[in-house]
Amino acid sequence: MKVVLFCGGFGMRMRGASGNLPKPLVSVGGISLLDSIMRYYAHYGHTDFVLCLGYGAEAITEHFRRMGGEFLPTLSPEMQAVRLRQDGGTWWNVALVDTGLRTSIGQRLRLVERYVEGEELFLANYADGVTDLRLPEVIAAMSARPAMVAAMTAVRPSQSFHYLRYGRDGAVSAIDDSPTADLRINGGFFVFRQAIFRYLEDGEDLVDGSFPRLVDEGRLLAYAHDGFWRACDTPKDLEVLEAAHAAGNAQWEVWRDAPLAPAALLQTSYR
Repeated sequence: MKVVLFCGGFGMRMRGASGNLPKPLVSVGGISLLDSIMRYYAHYGHTDFVLCLGYGAEAITEHFRRMGGEFLPTLSPEMQAVRLRQDGGTWWNVALVDTGLRTSIGQRLRLVERYVEGEELFLANYADGVTDLRLPEVIAAMSARPAMVAAMTAVRPSQSFHYLRYGRDGAVSAIDDSPTADLRINGGFFVFRQAIFRYLEDGEDLVDGSFPRLVDEGRLLAYAHDGFWRACDTPKDLEVLEAAHAAGNAQWEVWRDAPLAPAALLQTSYR
């Protein structure tokens, strides 16, 4: 399946740790978030990527040059095609698409519709979070529910907030910390059907724009994940991930495990 990665945001909350680098190029354990996320998907057999670029597009393009990417001729002025050979002889195919500097996520997705045309299902990601989520299970859940247009991972918030429960009179009845509170947030790992493009209206975002209409029609699937997940939005998030990596506890580096055989991928994805 093709993987759409939203790499065009300004990443303002990370600026203190990243300088002028676009957030996907911030490194954890010497590996950029972008590389980690692409390795994650490649581990499960998905090696065709469409990157929606905006802020820092030149830096991301140069990143692929430094990695030894082979830039191929194209007929599209807003897209560059790159082939990247990986250890073991596999190839990544990468489309670098300029989707504008201040474009919303929903509009970035609209702008790359042509690059995922014909895909019954395709994957998408914010390109700023890491997880040990077993991706084939999410795809299988989506495949088993043909009426669903989109699936999103539902994760517990990693921030150390305390949530209050209180009555109409304001009296607090309970205080829950983040891990124990019965709350879920958008984890940023998506599976889409082609029908998603019918719900993306001009000028709207994705989660705040098209998703409420999916909710009204009962066509948005939540996949609960209780394993490791962490967004890397702030310098504190980066510190947490760096500490985990230094301690040998980089649970998100699933690609260091043996890759699934093609038969296992098919059985898991479409059971």
